[in-house]
Amino acid sequence: MGELTILRDWRAVPEHARGASVALGNFDGVHRGHAEVLRAAHAARPDAPRAVLSFAPHPREFFRPDDPPFRLTLEAERADALAALGVQILVELPFDRAFSALSAEDFIDAVLHRGLGAAHVACGADFAFGHRRGGDARLLATHCAALGIGLSVVPHLDDAEGPISSTRIRRLLQDGYPERAASLLGREPVVRGEVVHGDARGRTIGFPTANIALGRHLEPARGVYAVSALFPDGIVRRGVANIGRRPTVAEGAIARLEAHWFDFDGDLYGATLSVALHHFIREERKFESFEALRGQITRDADAARAWFNAPSGGA
Repeated sequence: MGELTILRDWRAVPEHARGASVALGNFDGVHRGHAEVLRAAHAARPDAPRAVLSFAPHPREFFRPDDPPFRLTLEAERADALAALGVQILVELPFDRAFSALSAEDFIDAVLHRGLGAAHVACGADFAFGHRRGGDARLLATHCAALGIGLSVVPHLDDAEGPISSTRIRRLLQDGYPERAASLLGREPVVRGEVVHGDARGRTIGFPTANIALGRHLEPARGVYAVSALFPDGIVRRGVANIGRRPTVAEGAIARLEAHWFDFDGDLYGATLSVALHHFIREERKFESFEALRGQITRDADAARAWFNAPSGGA
C-alpha cells in the first residue's frame, strides 16, 4: 500500500497532485461498486496520479445532523480503504454552508478544472453534486468536454440481488448479516475507534473488555459477534464482542462495542482499533444476574472460537 496524500483545500493543490484522474463521490464503505469507479478512473488515464475527491463530513450529516448515525466508514477508515485500492491522493473537502452553496457549474470549473487541474474524472451513474444537487452525469459530461477533461460514467455494479450500494450494506448490517455485507464491501465491516475506560465489570467476571464508542458509526444489529483486530504490536487477534447498550448493567445511554480478546490480557487504553465484524452469534438480551451473564459470555466465546476454527471461518 503506497503513501496517501490527503488534501483539504482545493485552492492550494500542490503541483504533483495536479493533472490527476479523479474519482468523485462520498465513498462511504468503499465497497466493490466504488472500486469499479476507481478502476475506471485509472484505466482511462493510467499515466495520471490516482485521486479521489470526497467530502467531510458526509453531506447527509451536514444537512440532517439529527439523523441517527449511518456511516459505514469514518474518515480515517475510508482513507485506509482507498489507499489499499491504490489511491495516491485524497482530496477531502470540508463540507460546510459555503461549499454547499457552490453551483454545479462552479464546482466543475473552480474545483475540478482550476483547483485540481483534473485530467479525467470518473463517477457513478447516479452521482449528484453542486447546490441542491443540481449537477448530474449529463451536466458533468457537457462541461468537462468543454474544458478538455475526460469523463467516465460507471454503471452500477450488480450481483444476483441487484445494485451494490452503501444503503444495501447498511441494511444487511442492521439485520445482522456481516458476512453478506463483507461480500459487497470486499472486506469485513469494521468499527474503528479509541479504546476507552469502562467500568471494569467485565474483568471482575473473568472477561476483560476493550470498549469503543460507536459514535458516528452505523449501529449494526445489537448482539454478539465473532471479531478480530490488528493490534498496535502488529498481531491480528480474535475475540468476541457485544454491540449494544448493555441491558443487564442498565447503562443504556450510549451504544458501544465491548470486545473480549482471546489469550490477551494487555493494556489497550488509548489505542485505536479497527474491529472487524465476522459473524453474528446472537441478539443482545438482558440477564437476571451477573452469574447468568458470565455463563452466557463463556458460551459466546466458545461459539466465536468454533466459528473461527471451522473450515469456512477465519479472520
